[in-house]
Amino acid sequence: MSATTADPEPVVAVVSPEGRTASLLKRDALSLPALFFCIATAAAPLTALLFNVPVIVSGAGWAVPAAFLVATLMLLVFSVGYLEMARQVTSAGGFYSFVSHGFGQAVGLGTAAVVTLSYGVLVASLVGIFAYFASTSIDDWFGVSIPIWVLLFGTLIVNTAFLWFEIQVTARVLGAFFVGEVLVALIFAVAVLVQGGDAGLSAAPFNPLDLFGNDGAEAAFGAAAPGIALFGAFWSFVGFEMAPNYGEETRTPGRVFSRATYATVIGLGLLYAFASYAFVIGYGTGGVGKGVTAQFSGDVASAYYPLTDRYVGSALTTAFEALIITSAFACQLAFFNTAARYLFALGRERILPAALGRTHGTHRTPHVAGAVLAVAVAIYIGGFYLDDSSTEAALLKLGTWTPLLGVLGILLVQALVSFAIVRYFLTTGRAHAHPLKTLVAPLAGGGLMLFSAYLLIDNRETLAAAKGVPFVQAVPYVIPIVFLLGVAAALWFRVRDGARYAAVGRFVHEEA
Repeated sequence: MSATTADPEPVVAVVSPEGRTASLLKRDALSLPALFFCIATAAAPLTALLFNVPVIVSGAGWAVPAAFLVATLMLLVFSVGYLEMARQVTSAGGFYSFVSHGFGQAVGLGTAAVVTLSYGVLVASLVGIFAYFASTSIDDWFGVSIPIWVLLFGTLIVNTAFLWFEIQVTARVLGAFFVGEVLVALIFAVAVLVQGGDAGLSAAPFNPLDLFGNDGAEAAFGAAAPGIALFGAFWSFVGFEMAPNYGEETRTPGRVFSRATYATVIGLGLLYAFASYAFVIGYGTGGVGKGVTAQFSGDVASAYYPLTDRYVGSALTTAFEALIITSAFACQLAFFNTAARYLFALGRERILPAALGRTHGTHRTPHVAGAVLAVAVAIYIGGFYLDDSSTEAALLKLGTWTPLLGVLGILLVQALVSFAIVRYFLTTGRAHAHPLKTLVAPLAGGGLMLFSAYLLIDNRETLAAAKGVPFVQAVPYVIPIVFLLGVAAALWFRVRDGARYAAVGRFVHEEA
């Protein structure tokens, strides 16, 4: 390839030459249930319920279930084109491989830079959440005070150890935690509904029109903010999109991807709608705003705990307190695995040092990429820790400010992926094009992702509970800067090393 030529039209993805076993992940390691646990756990359902439901109430009052149903429909629309692309391009590079095949290597490497940063900082935020709850709960239960830095940095060591062993080990751990989360959420919801809630059952919380002008939100918080409500609901699903990153390790990925992804979106959507409905009915449509206000003012640790005490008993409250710890741990472990695979893919394509693209000799896992990721995340966490070493800061700063950056990056990348899908099926993949699946659905999905990104940017200071903080104010500018740095690196490769440039996003699984 000439160093002076423009980006070519997307071409059929290249496959690794035979014999490069040091760059191959373990084949057929994940079955459908194992893949489901790897991606569903990343959404951390119990964490989403305890953290995001009160946020959604502050924006939409009692219409929380409606917000979840709307978000579920939005993500199903996005998933249609996304999964069609996954059938054609199966790679640990996931998002950036898709963009590379749609818009060329320069845009693909810009995408790789953004998505690697996004998943990395989400790991850091979730480590902060886990460390905070583990520290405070252990101190409360046993009177043992564990320094917050031990939990913050110790978690990264544990992550690296998990990544050393076969992916099935991680899948089993994630599966056990996920089942526990779903079980306690269902026990709570059924108990509330069987007892009729505070003032009887009502269908009003499922009405999408009540997202706007909700008098419950206005009475408690001064105004209804459907933007905050919809963003909070969408945030609860982040992680559902990870299936393609495990494609090389999955049995019959073409068939399994769609089943795992749709099962995750629909399953989580129904769980969120059902459990949040119980939350609303437990307080009553007229009292749910006051219940959330008690949490925001610090009167209760979680607006759920008065309900679990009331409708089931203190045993369920204790179970919630314990499982929020395991939920946050499982979530950060799932994101850690995905972020490591992005670094691995970039190393395998020699965009980053080739050592990152090596796999363990026995387990065929990206252990080098995992170790480097752990160091990078430790440096990021260290910056927050040096600024504020308090236990509370692990939650209120690291765990609250950082997700804004990570989620915004993923939203914008998902929008770009949607448009890349359209171009791919209009050019290279024309033989597999479908007017609804590869044109209408991706365009609609991309627009919805851009709308969600706008909601985040417009409401970021409220969502972070921090006005005038430089980190929060800078969030919208970091992503485009990182993207442009990735593009610039690709253009440098095109001039200096055409073969390396041509490989961006082109290492795919043979079955593609």
